[in-house]
Amino acid sequence: MTHLLLDLPPMSAAHFASIEDRVARLLSTTQDVVLMQGEALLPLEGAIRATAGPGTTALNVVTGPYGQTFGDWLRDCGATVIDLTVPFHTAVTAEQVRSAFAEHPEIDFVSLVHAEAATGNTNPVAEVGEVVRAHGALFYLDAVASVGAEPVLPDAWGVDLCVIGAQKAMGGPAGVSAVSVSERAWARMAANPRAPRRSYLSLLDWKERWIDGGRKALLHAPAQLEMLALEACVERIDAAGLDAVMGRHASAAAATRAGAVALGGGLEPYVRDAAEAAPVATTLRAPSGTVASDLVARALSADPDLPLAAGGGALAGEMIRVNHYGPQARPGAVRASLAALGAALGETGLDVDTDGALRAADAAWR
Repeated sequence: MTHLLLDLPPMSAAHFASIEDRVARLLSTTQDVVLMQGEALLPLEGAIRATAGPGTTALNVVTGPYGQTFGDWLRDCGATVIDLTVPFHTAVTAEQVRSAFAEHPEIDFVSLVHAEAATGNTNPVAEVGEVVRAHGALFYLDAVASVGAEPVLPDAWGVDLCVIGAQKAMGGPAGVSAVSVSERAWARMAANPRAPRRSYLSLLDWKERWIDGGRKALLHAPAQLEMLALEACVERIDAAGLDAVMGRHASAAAATRAGAVALGGGLEPYVRDAAEAAPVATTLRAPSGTVASDLVARALSADPDLPLAAGGGALAGEMIRVNHYGPQARPGAVRASLAALGAALGETGLDVDTDGALRAADAAWR
C-alpha cells in the first residue's frame, strides 16, 4: 500500500477542482472555494492579510485563544482593532455585536470563531451574521472546528470569508484546508495594496491564476496525499449523511456533559449554558483544590490515547477538555473518558459516582 501511494501520478487540475466542488457542496455555498495546501492557519492568516490594512477598522470577537490570535494579525496589518472580549465560559450575543457597531460605526470588518474547541464554546453565527450584514461589514469566520459538527452555512449567514479544516469534526487530514470567498471579499483584496501577492499566503494568486483561468492550471504541485485524504473524508461524510455526522457530535456533547455532572466530586461544565457549548469538545472546570493538568495526567496514565487534554496556558490549572470530535464522537470514547476522569478524581480522595456518570451518559446519548 505504501509503495502504491508513493507511485501515484500527479494530481490533475480537474481532479483538484472536483474536490473543491465537493467541499463547496458540504458548505452549501455558491461562493468560490479555494483549497489551501497547508493546515488551516494558512487560510486563516492569509484571509486576514488579504482583506485588512491601515484603513480597516475591525471588530474582533474574542471568545478564546484563536480570537486573540486574529487580533494580533489584524494589528500587524495596520488595522484599527476593537476587541469584543466575552468570558470564555459563554458565547457572544448578536446584541453585543450590535452595540459595538452603534459605538463604532466605522467598523468595516468582523472576525469571529464559530466553535472554540480550546474553550468549549460555540457562537451564534446566524444571528451575528444578520447584524453584520445589516451594517455592511465584511464577515470573516473561523469554522475549522465546527464544520461537520454543526451547520456551517456561509451563504445563508452572509459570511464573506469562511475558513475550514478537516482535522477535527470531519475526521480528515490536517495538512490541507479551505476558504470560501465572496465577491465582496475578492473586491476588498484586489483594492488592498498590502494583500499578499506571489506568496504562499496569497489568496489573490489563486483567484487570478486558478479561478479566473477556469481552474485549468494549478499554481504548484498539490499535496496529493492530503488532497486524496480530504476527498475520502468528504466521501465518507456524504455516505453517512451530514445530518447524521452532526447528530453524532451533538450526542457526544450531550452525553459528556450529562456524565460529567453525574460524576460529582465538584467537577462541573466550564461553559455554563448547554446551548452555548460546542459539539466538538466539552470543557470541564476542575474541582476546587485540584489542578486540571494533574488530573488529566492521572487519567491518561492508564490510557494515553483517550481524547483528554488540559486547558492551554493559564487555563491548564482549571480546565479539562474532552475532545469528542471526528472518530472520538462515539459512545465508547465518551464512556472511557468519563471512567478515567472518575478514577483520577477518586485517587485524589474525592467522592465520585462513576457508574452513575456512565448511566447518565448513556441516557443522554441521542
